[in-house]
Amino acid sequence: MQFAKMNGWNDNGKTKSAIGFLEGKFRVNYDQRHSGDVGGLVEHMSTKNHHMKSLAHSPSPVGLFFSVLNQFTGTSTFVSNGQLIYINAQTQELIGGNFIAKLFCGIANWFGHLMSDVAGSSGAVGRGSGIVIPFYELFNLCNLGNFNPGGAKMDLAQLATRAFEQGYDFRFGLTQAIPVVLCDLSIRLIWAIRGYFGKHKPLKECIPTSRHDDLRIMLLVGSGALCIVDGIDAVVRSGGNPLAGFMRLNLIAWFRLTTLALRELCIRIGMPLPLQKTLDAFKRINGALESYLEELRKIDIEAFKCETEQCHRMSDLLDGASDENDLNVKLHIVIEEMGIELPWNDHDSFDDFMNDDNARLVFD
Repeated sequence: MQFAKMNGWNDNGKTKSAIGFLEGKFRVNYDQRHSGDVGGLVEHMSTKNHHMKSLAHSPSPVGLFFSVLNQFTGTSTFVSNGQLIYINAQTQELIGGNFIAKLFCGIANWFGHLMSDVAGSSGAVGRGSGIVIPFYELFNLCNLGNFNPGGAKMDLAQLATRAFEQGYDFRFGLTQAIPVVLCDLSIRLIWAIRGYFGKHKPLKECIPTSRHDDLRIMLLVGSGALCIVDGIDAVVRSGGNPLAGFMRLNLIAWFRLTTLALRELCIRIGMPLPLQKTLDAFKRINGALESYLEELRKIDIEAFKCETEQCHRMSDLLDGASDENDLNVKLHIVIEEMGIELPWNDHDSFDDFMNDDNARLVFD
């Protein structure tokens, strides 16, 4: 409703009205809802699952790519039985006088259409079918396995589709992310408090980043413990029903555990991730700059200005010397102004100093 208001919707307090407004404002050419709309090429597609079977309806880089592609080429892209299916659709007229403008329009149209679908359609009864969790649509490619929920045989792709039809959508994914975020933040907070108050480290060394080995292991163990509890809960409370067990799995937590494990593996074998490698390089640069700035802070700026001005003045004086005698005179002036004590000051002249066998030429 807030997004609809930003785009000119007249707020009447009804969610269905906001959805209908966004559906009209961000129309796309890949929004076929039934198998009949695509000539039966996509099997068992309905209003309950077409957001999952249509790749352009995914809030992920996969969805963005296929949405822009479909809008530019006048096609629709679906996944069914482990296969990509392209269907000709009416051409999407994109606003813009050049390619960049039309590309921006296509991206904005993709996001706006997702917002119109995130809470179901305007004509849905009850909760409605939302959009998928990012990358959840790739389950459609997993036509493997043999499950029997309620006596119906289905593969993993069909099982994931059935779970989506029963509410395993983006809204449910946001709810699943809550314990994952709380677990991560609590571990980071405890690690920082322990480092500052327990180990008496400087505050800047208690910032919880991935460069600390012990913190990464704590996050990995914490995420693993969360997934173990989640898996046991899914098995026990599903009663042997694969569909119920799948719907009780916190896929966000399992995805988080997988990424942490892969990142730690890459670090252990000396193959840091490109992003982490870049971040580490910036941290080293930042550390060097901080050391340099700390040295600069120690400099007396006013004294530095006086010294440089004096040096420039002496340099201009010496540059104006016309011959050796003039240069000698000006050198004496410079030495006197700079307060340099000459080794032969206790003699009448430099020649007397050099003729004295006991004299020593020493410059402090």
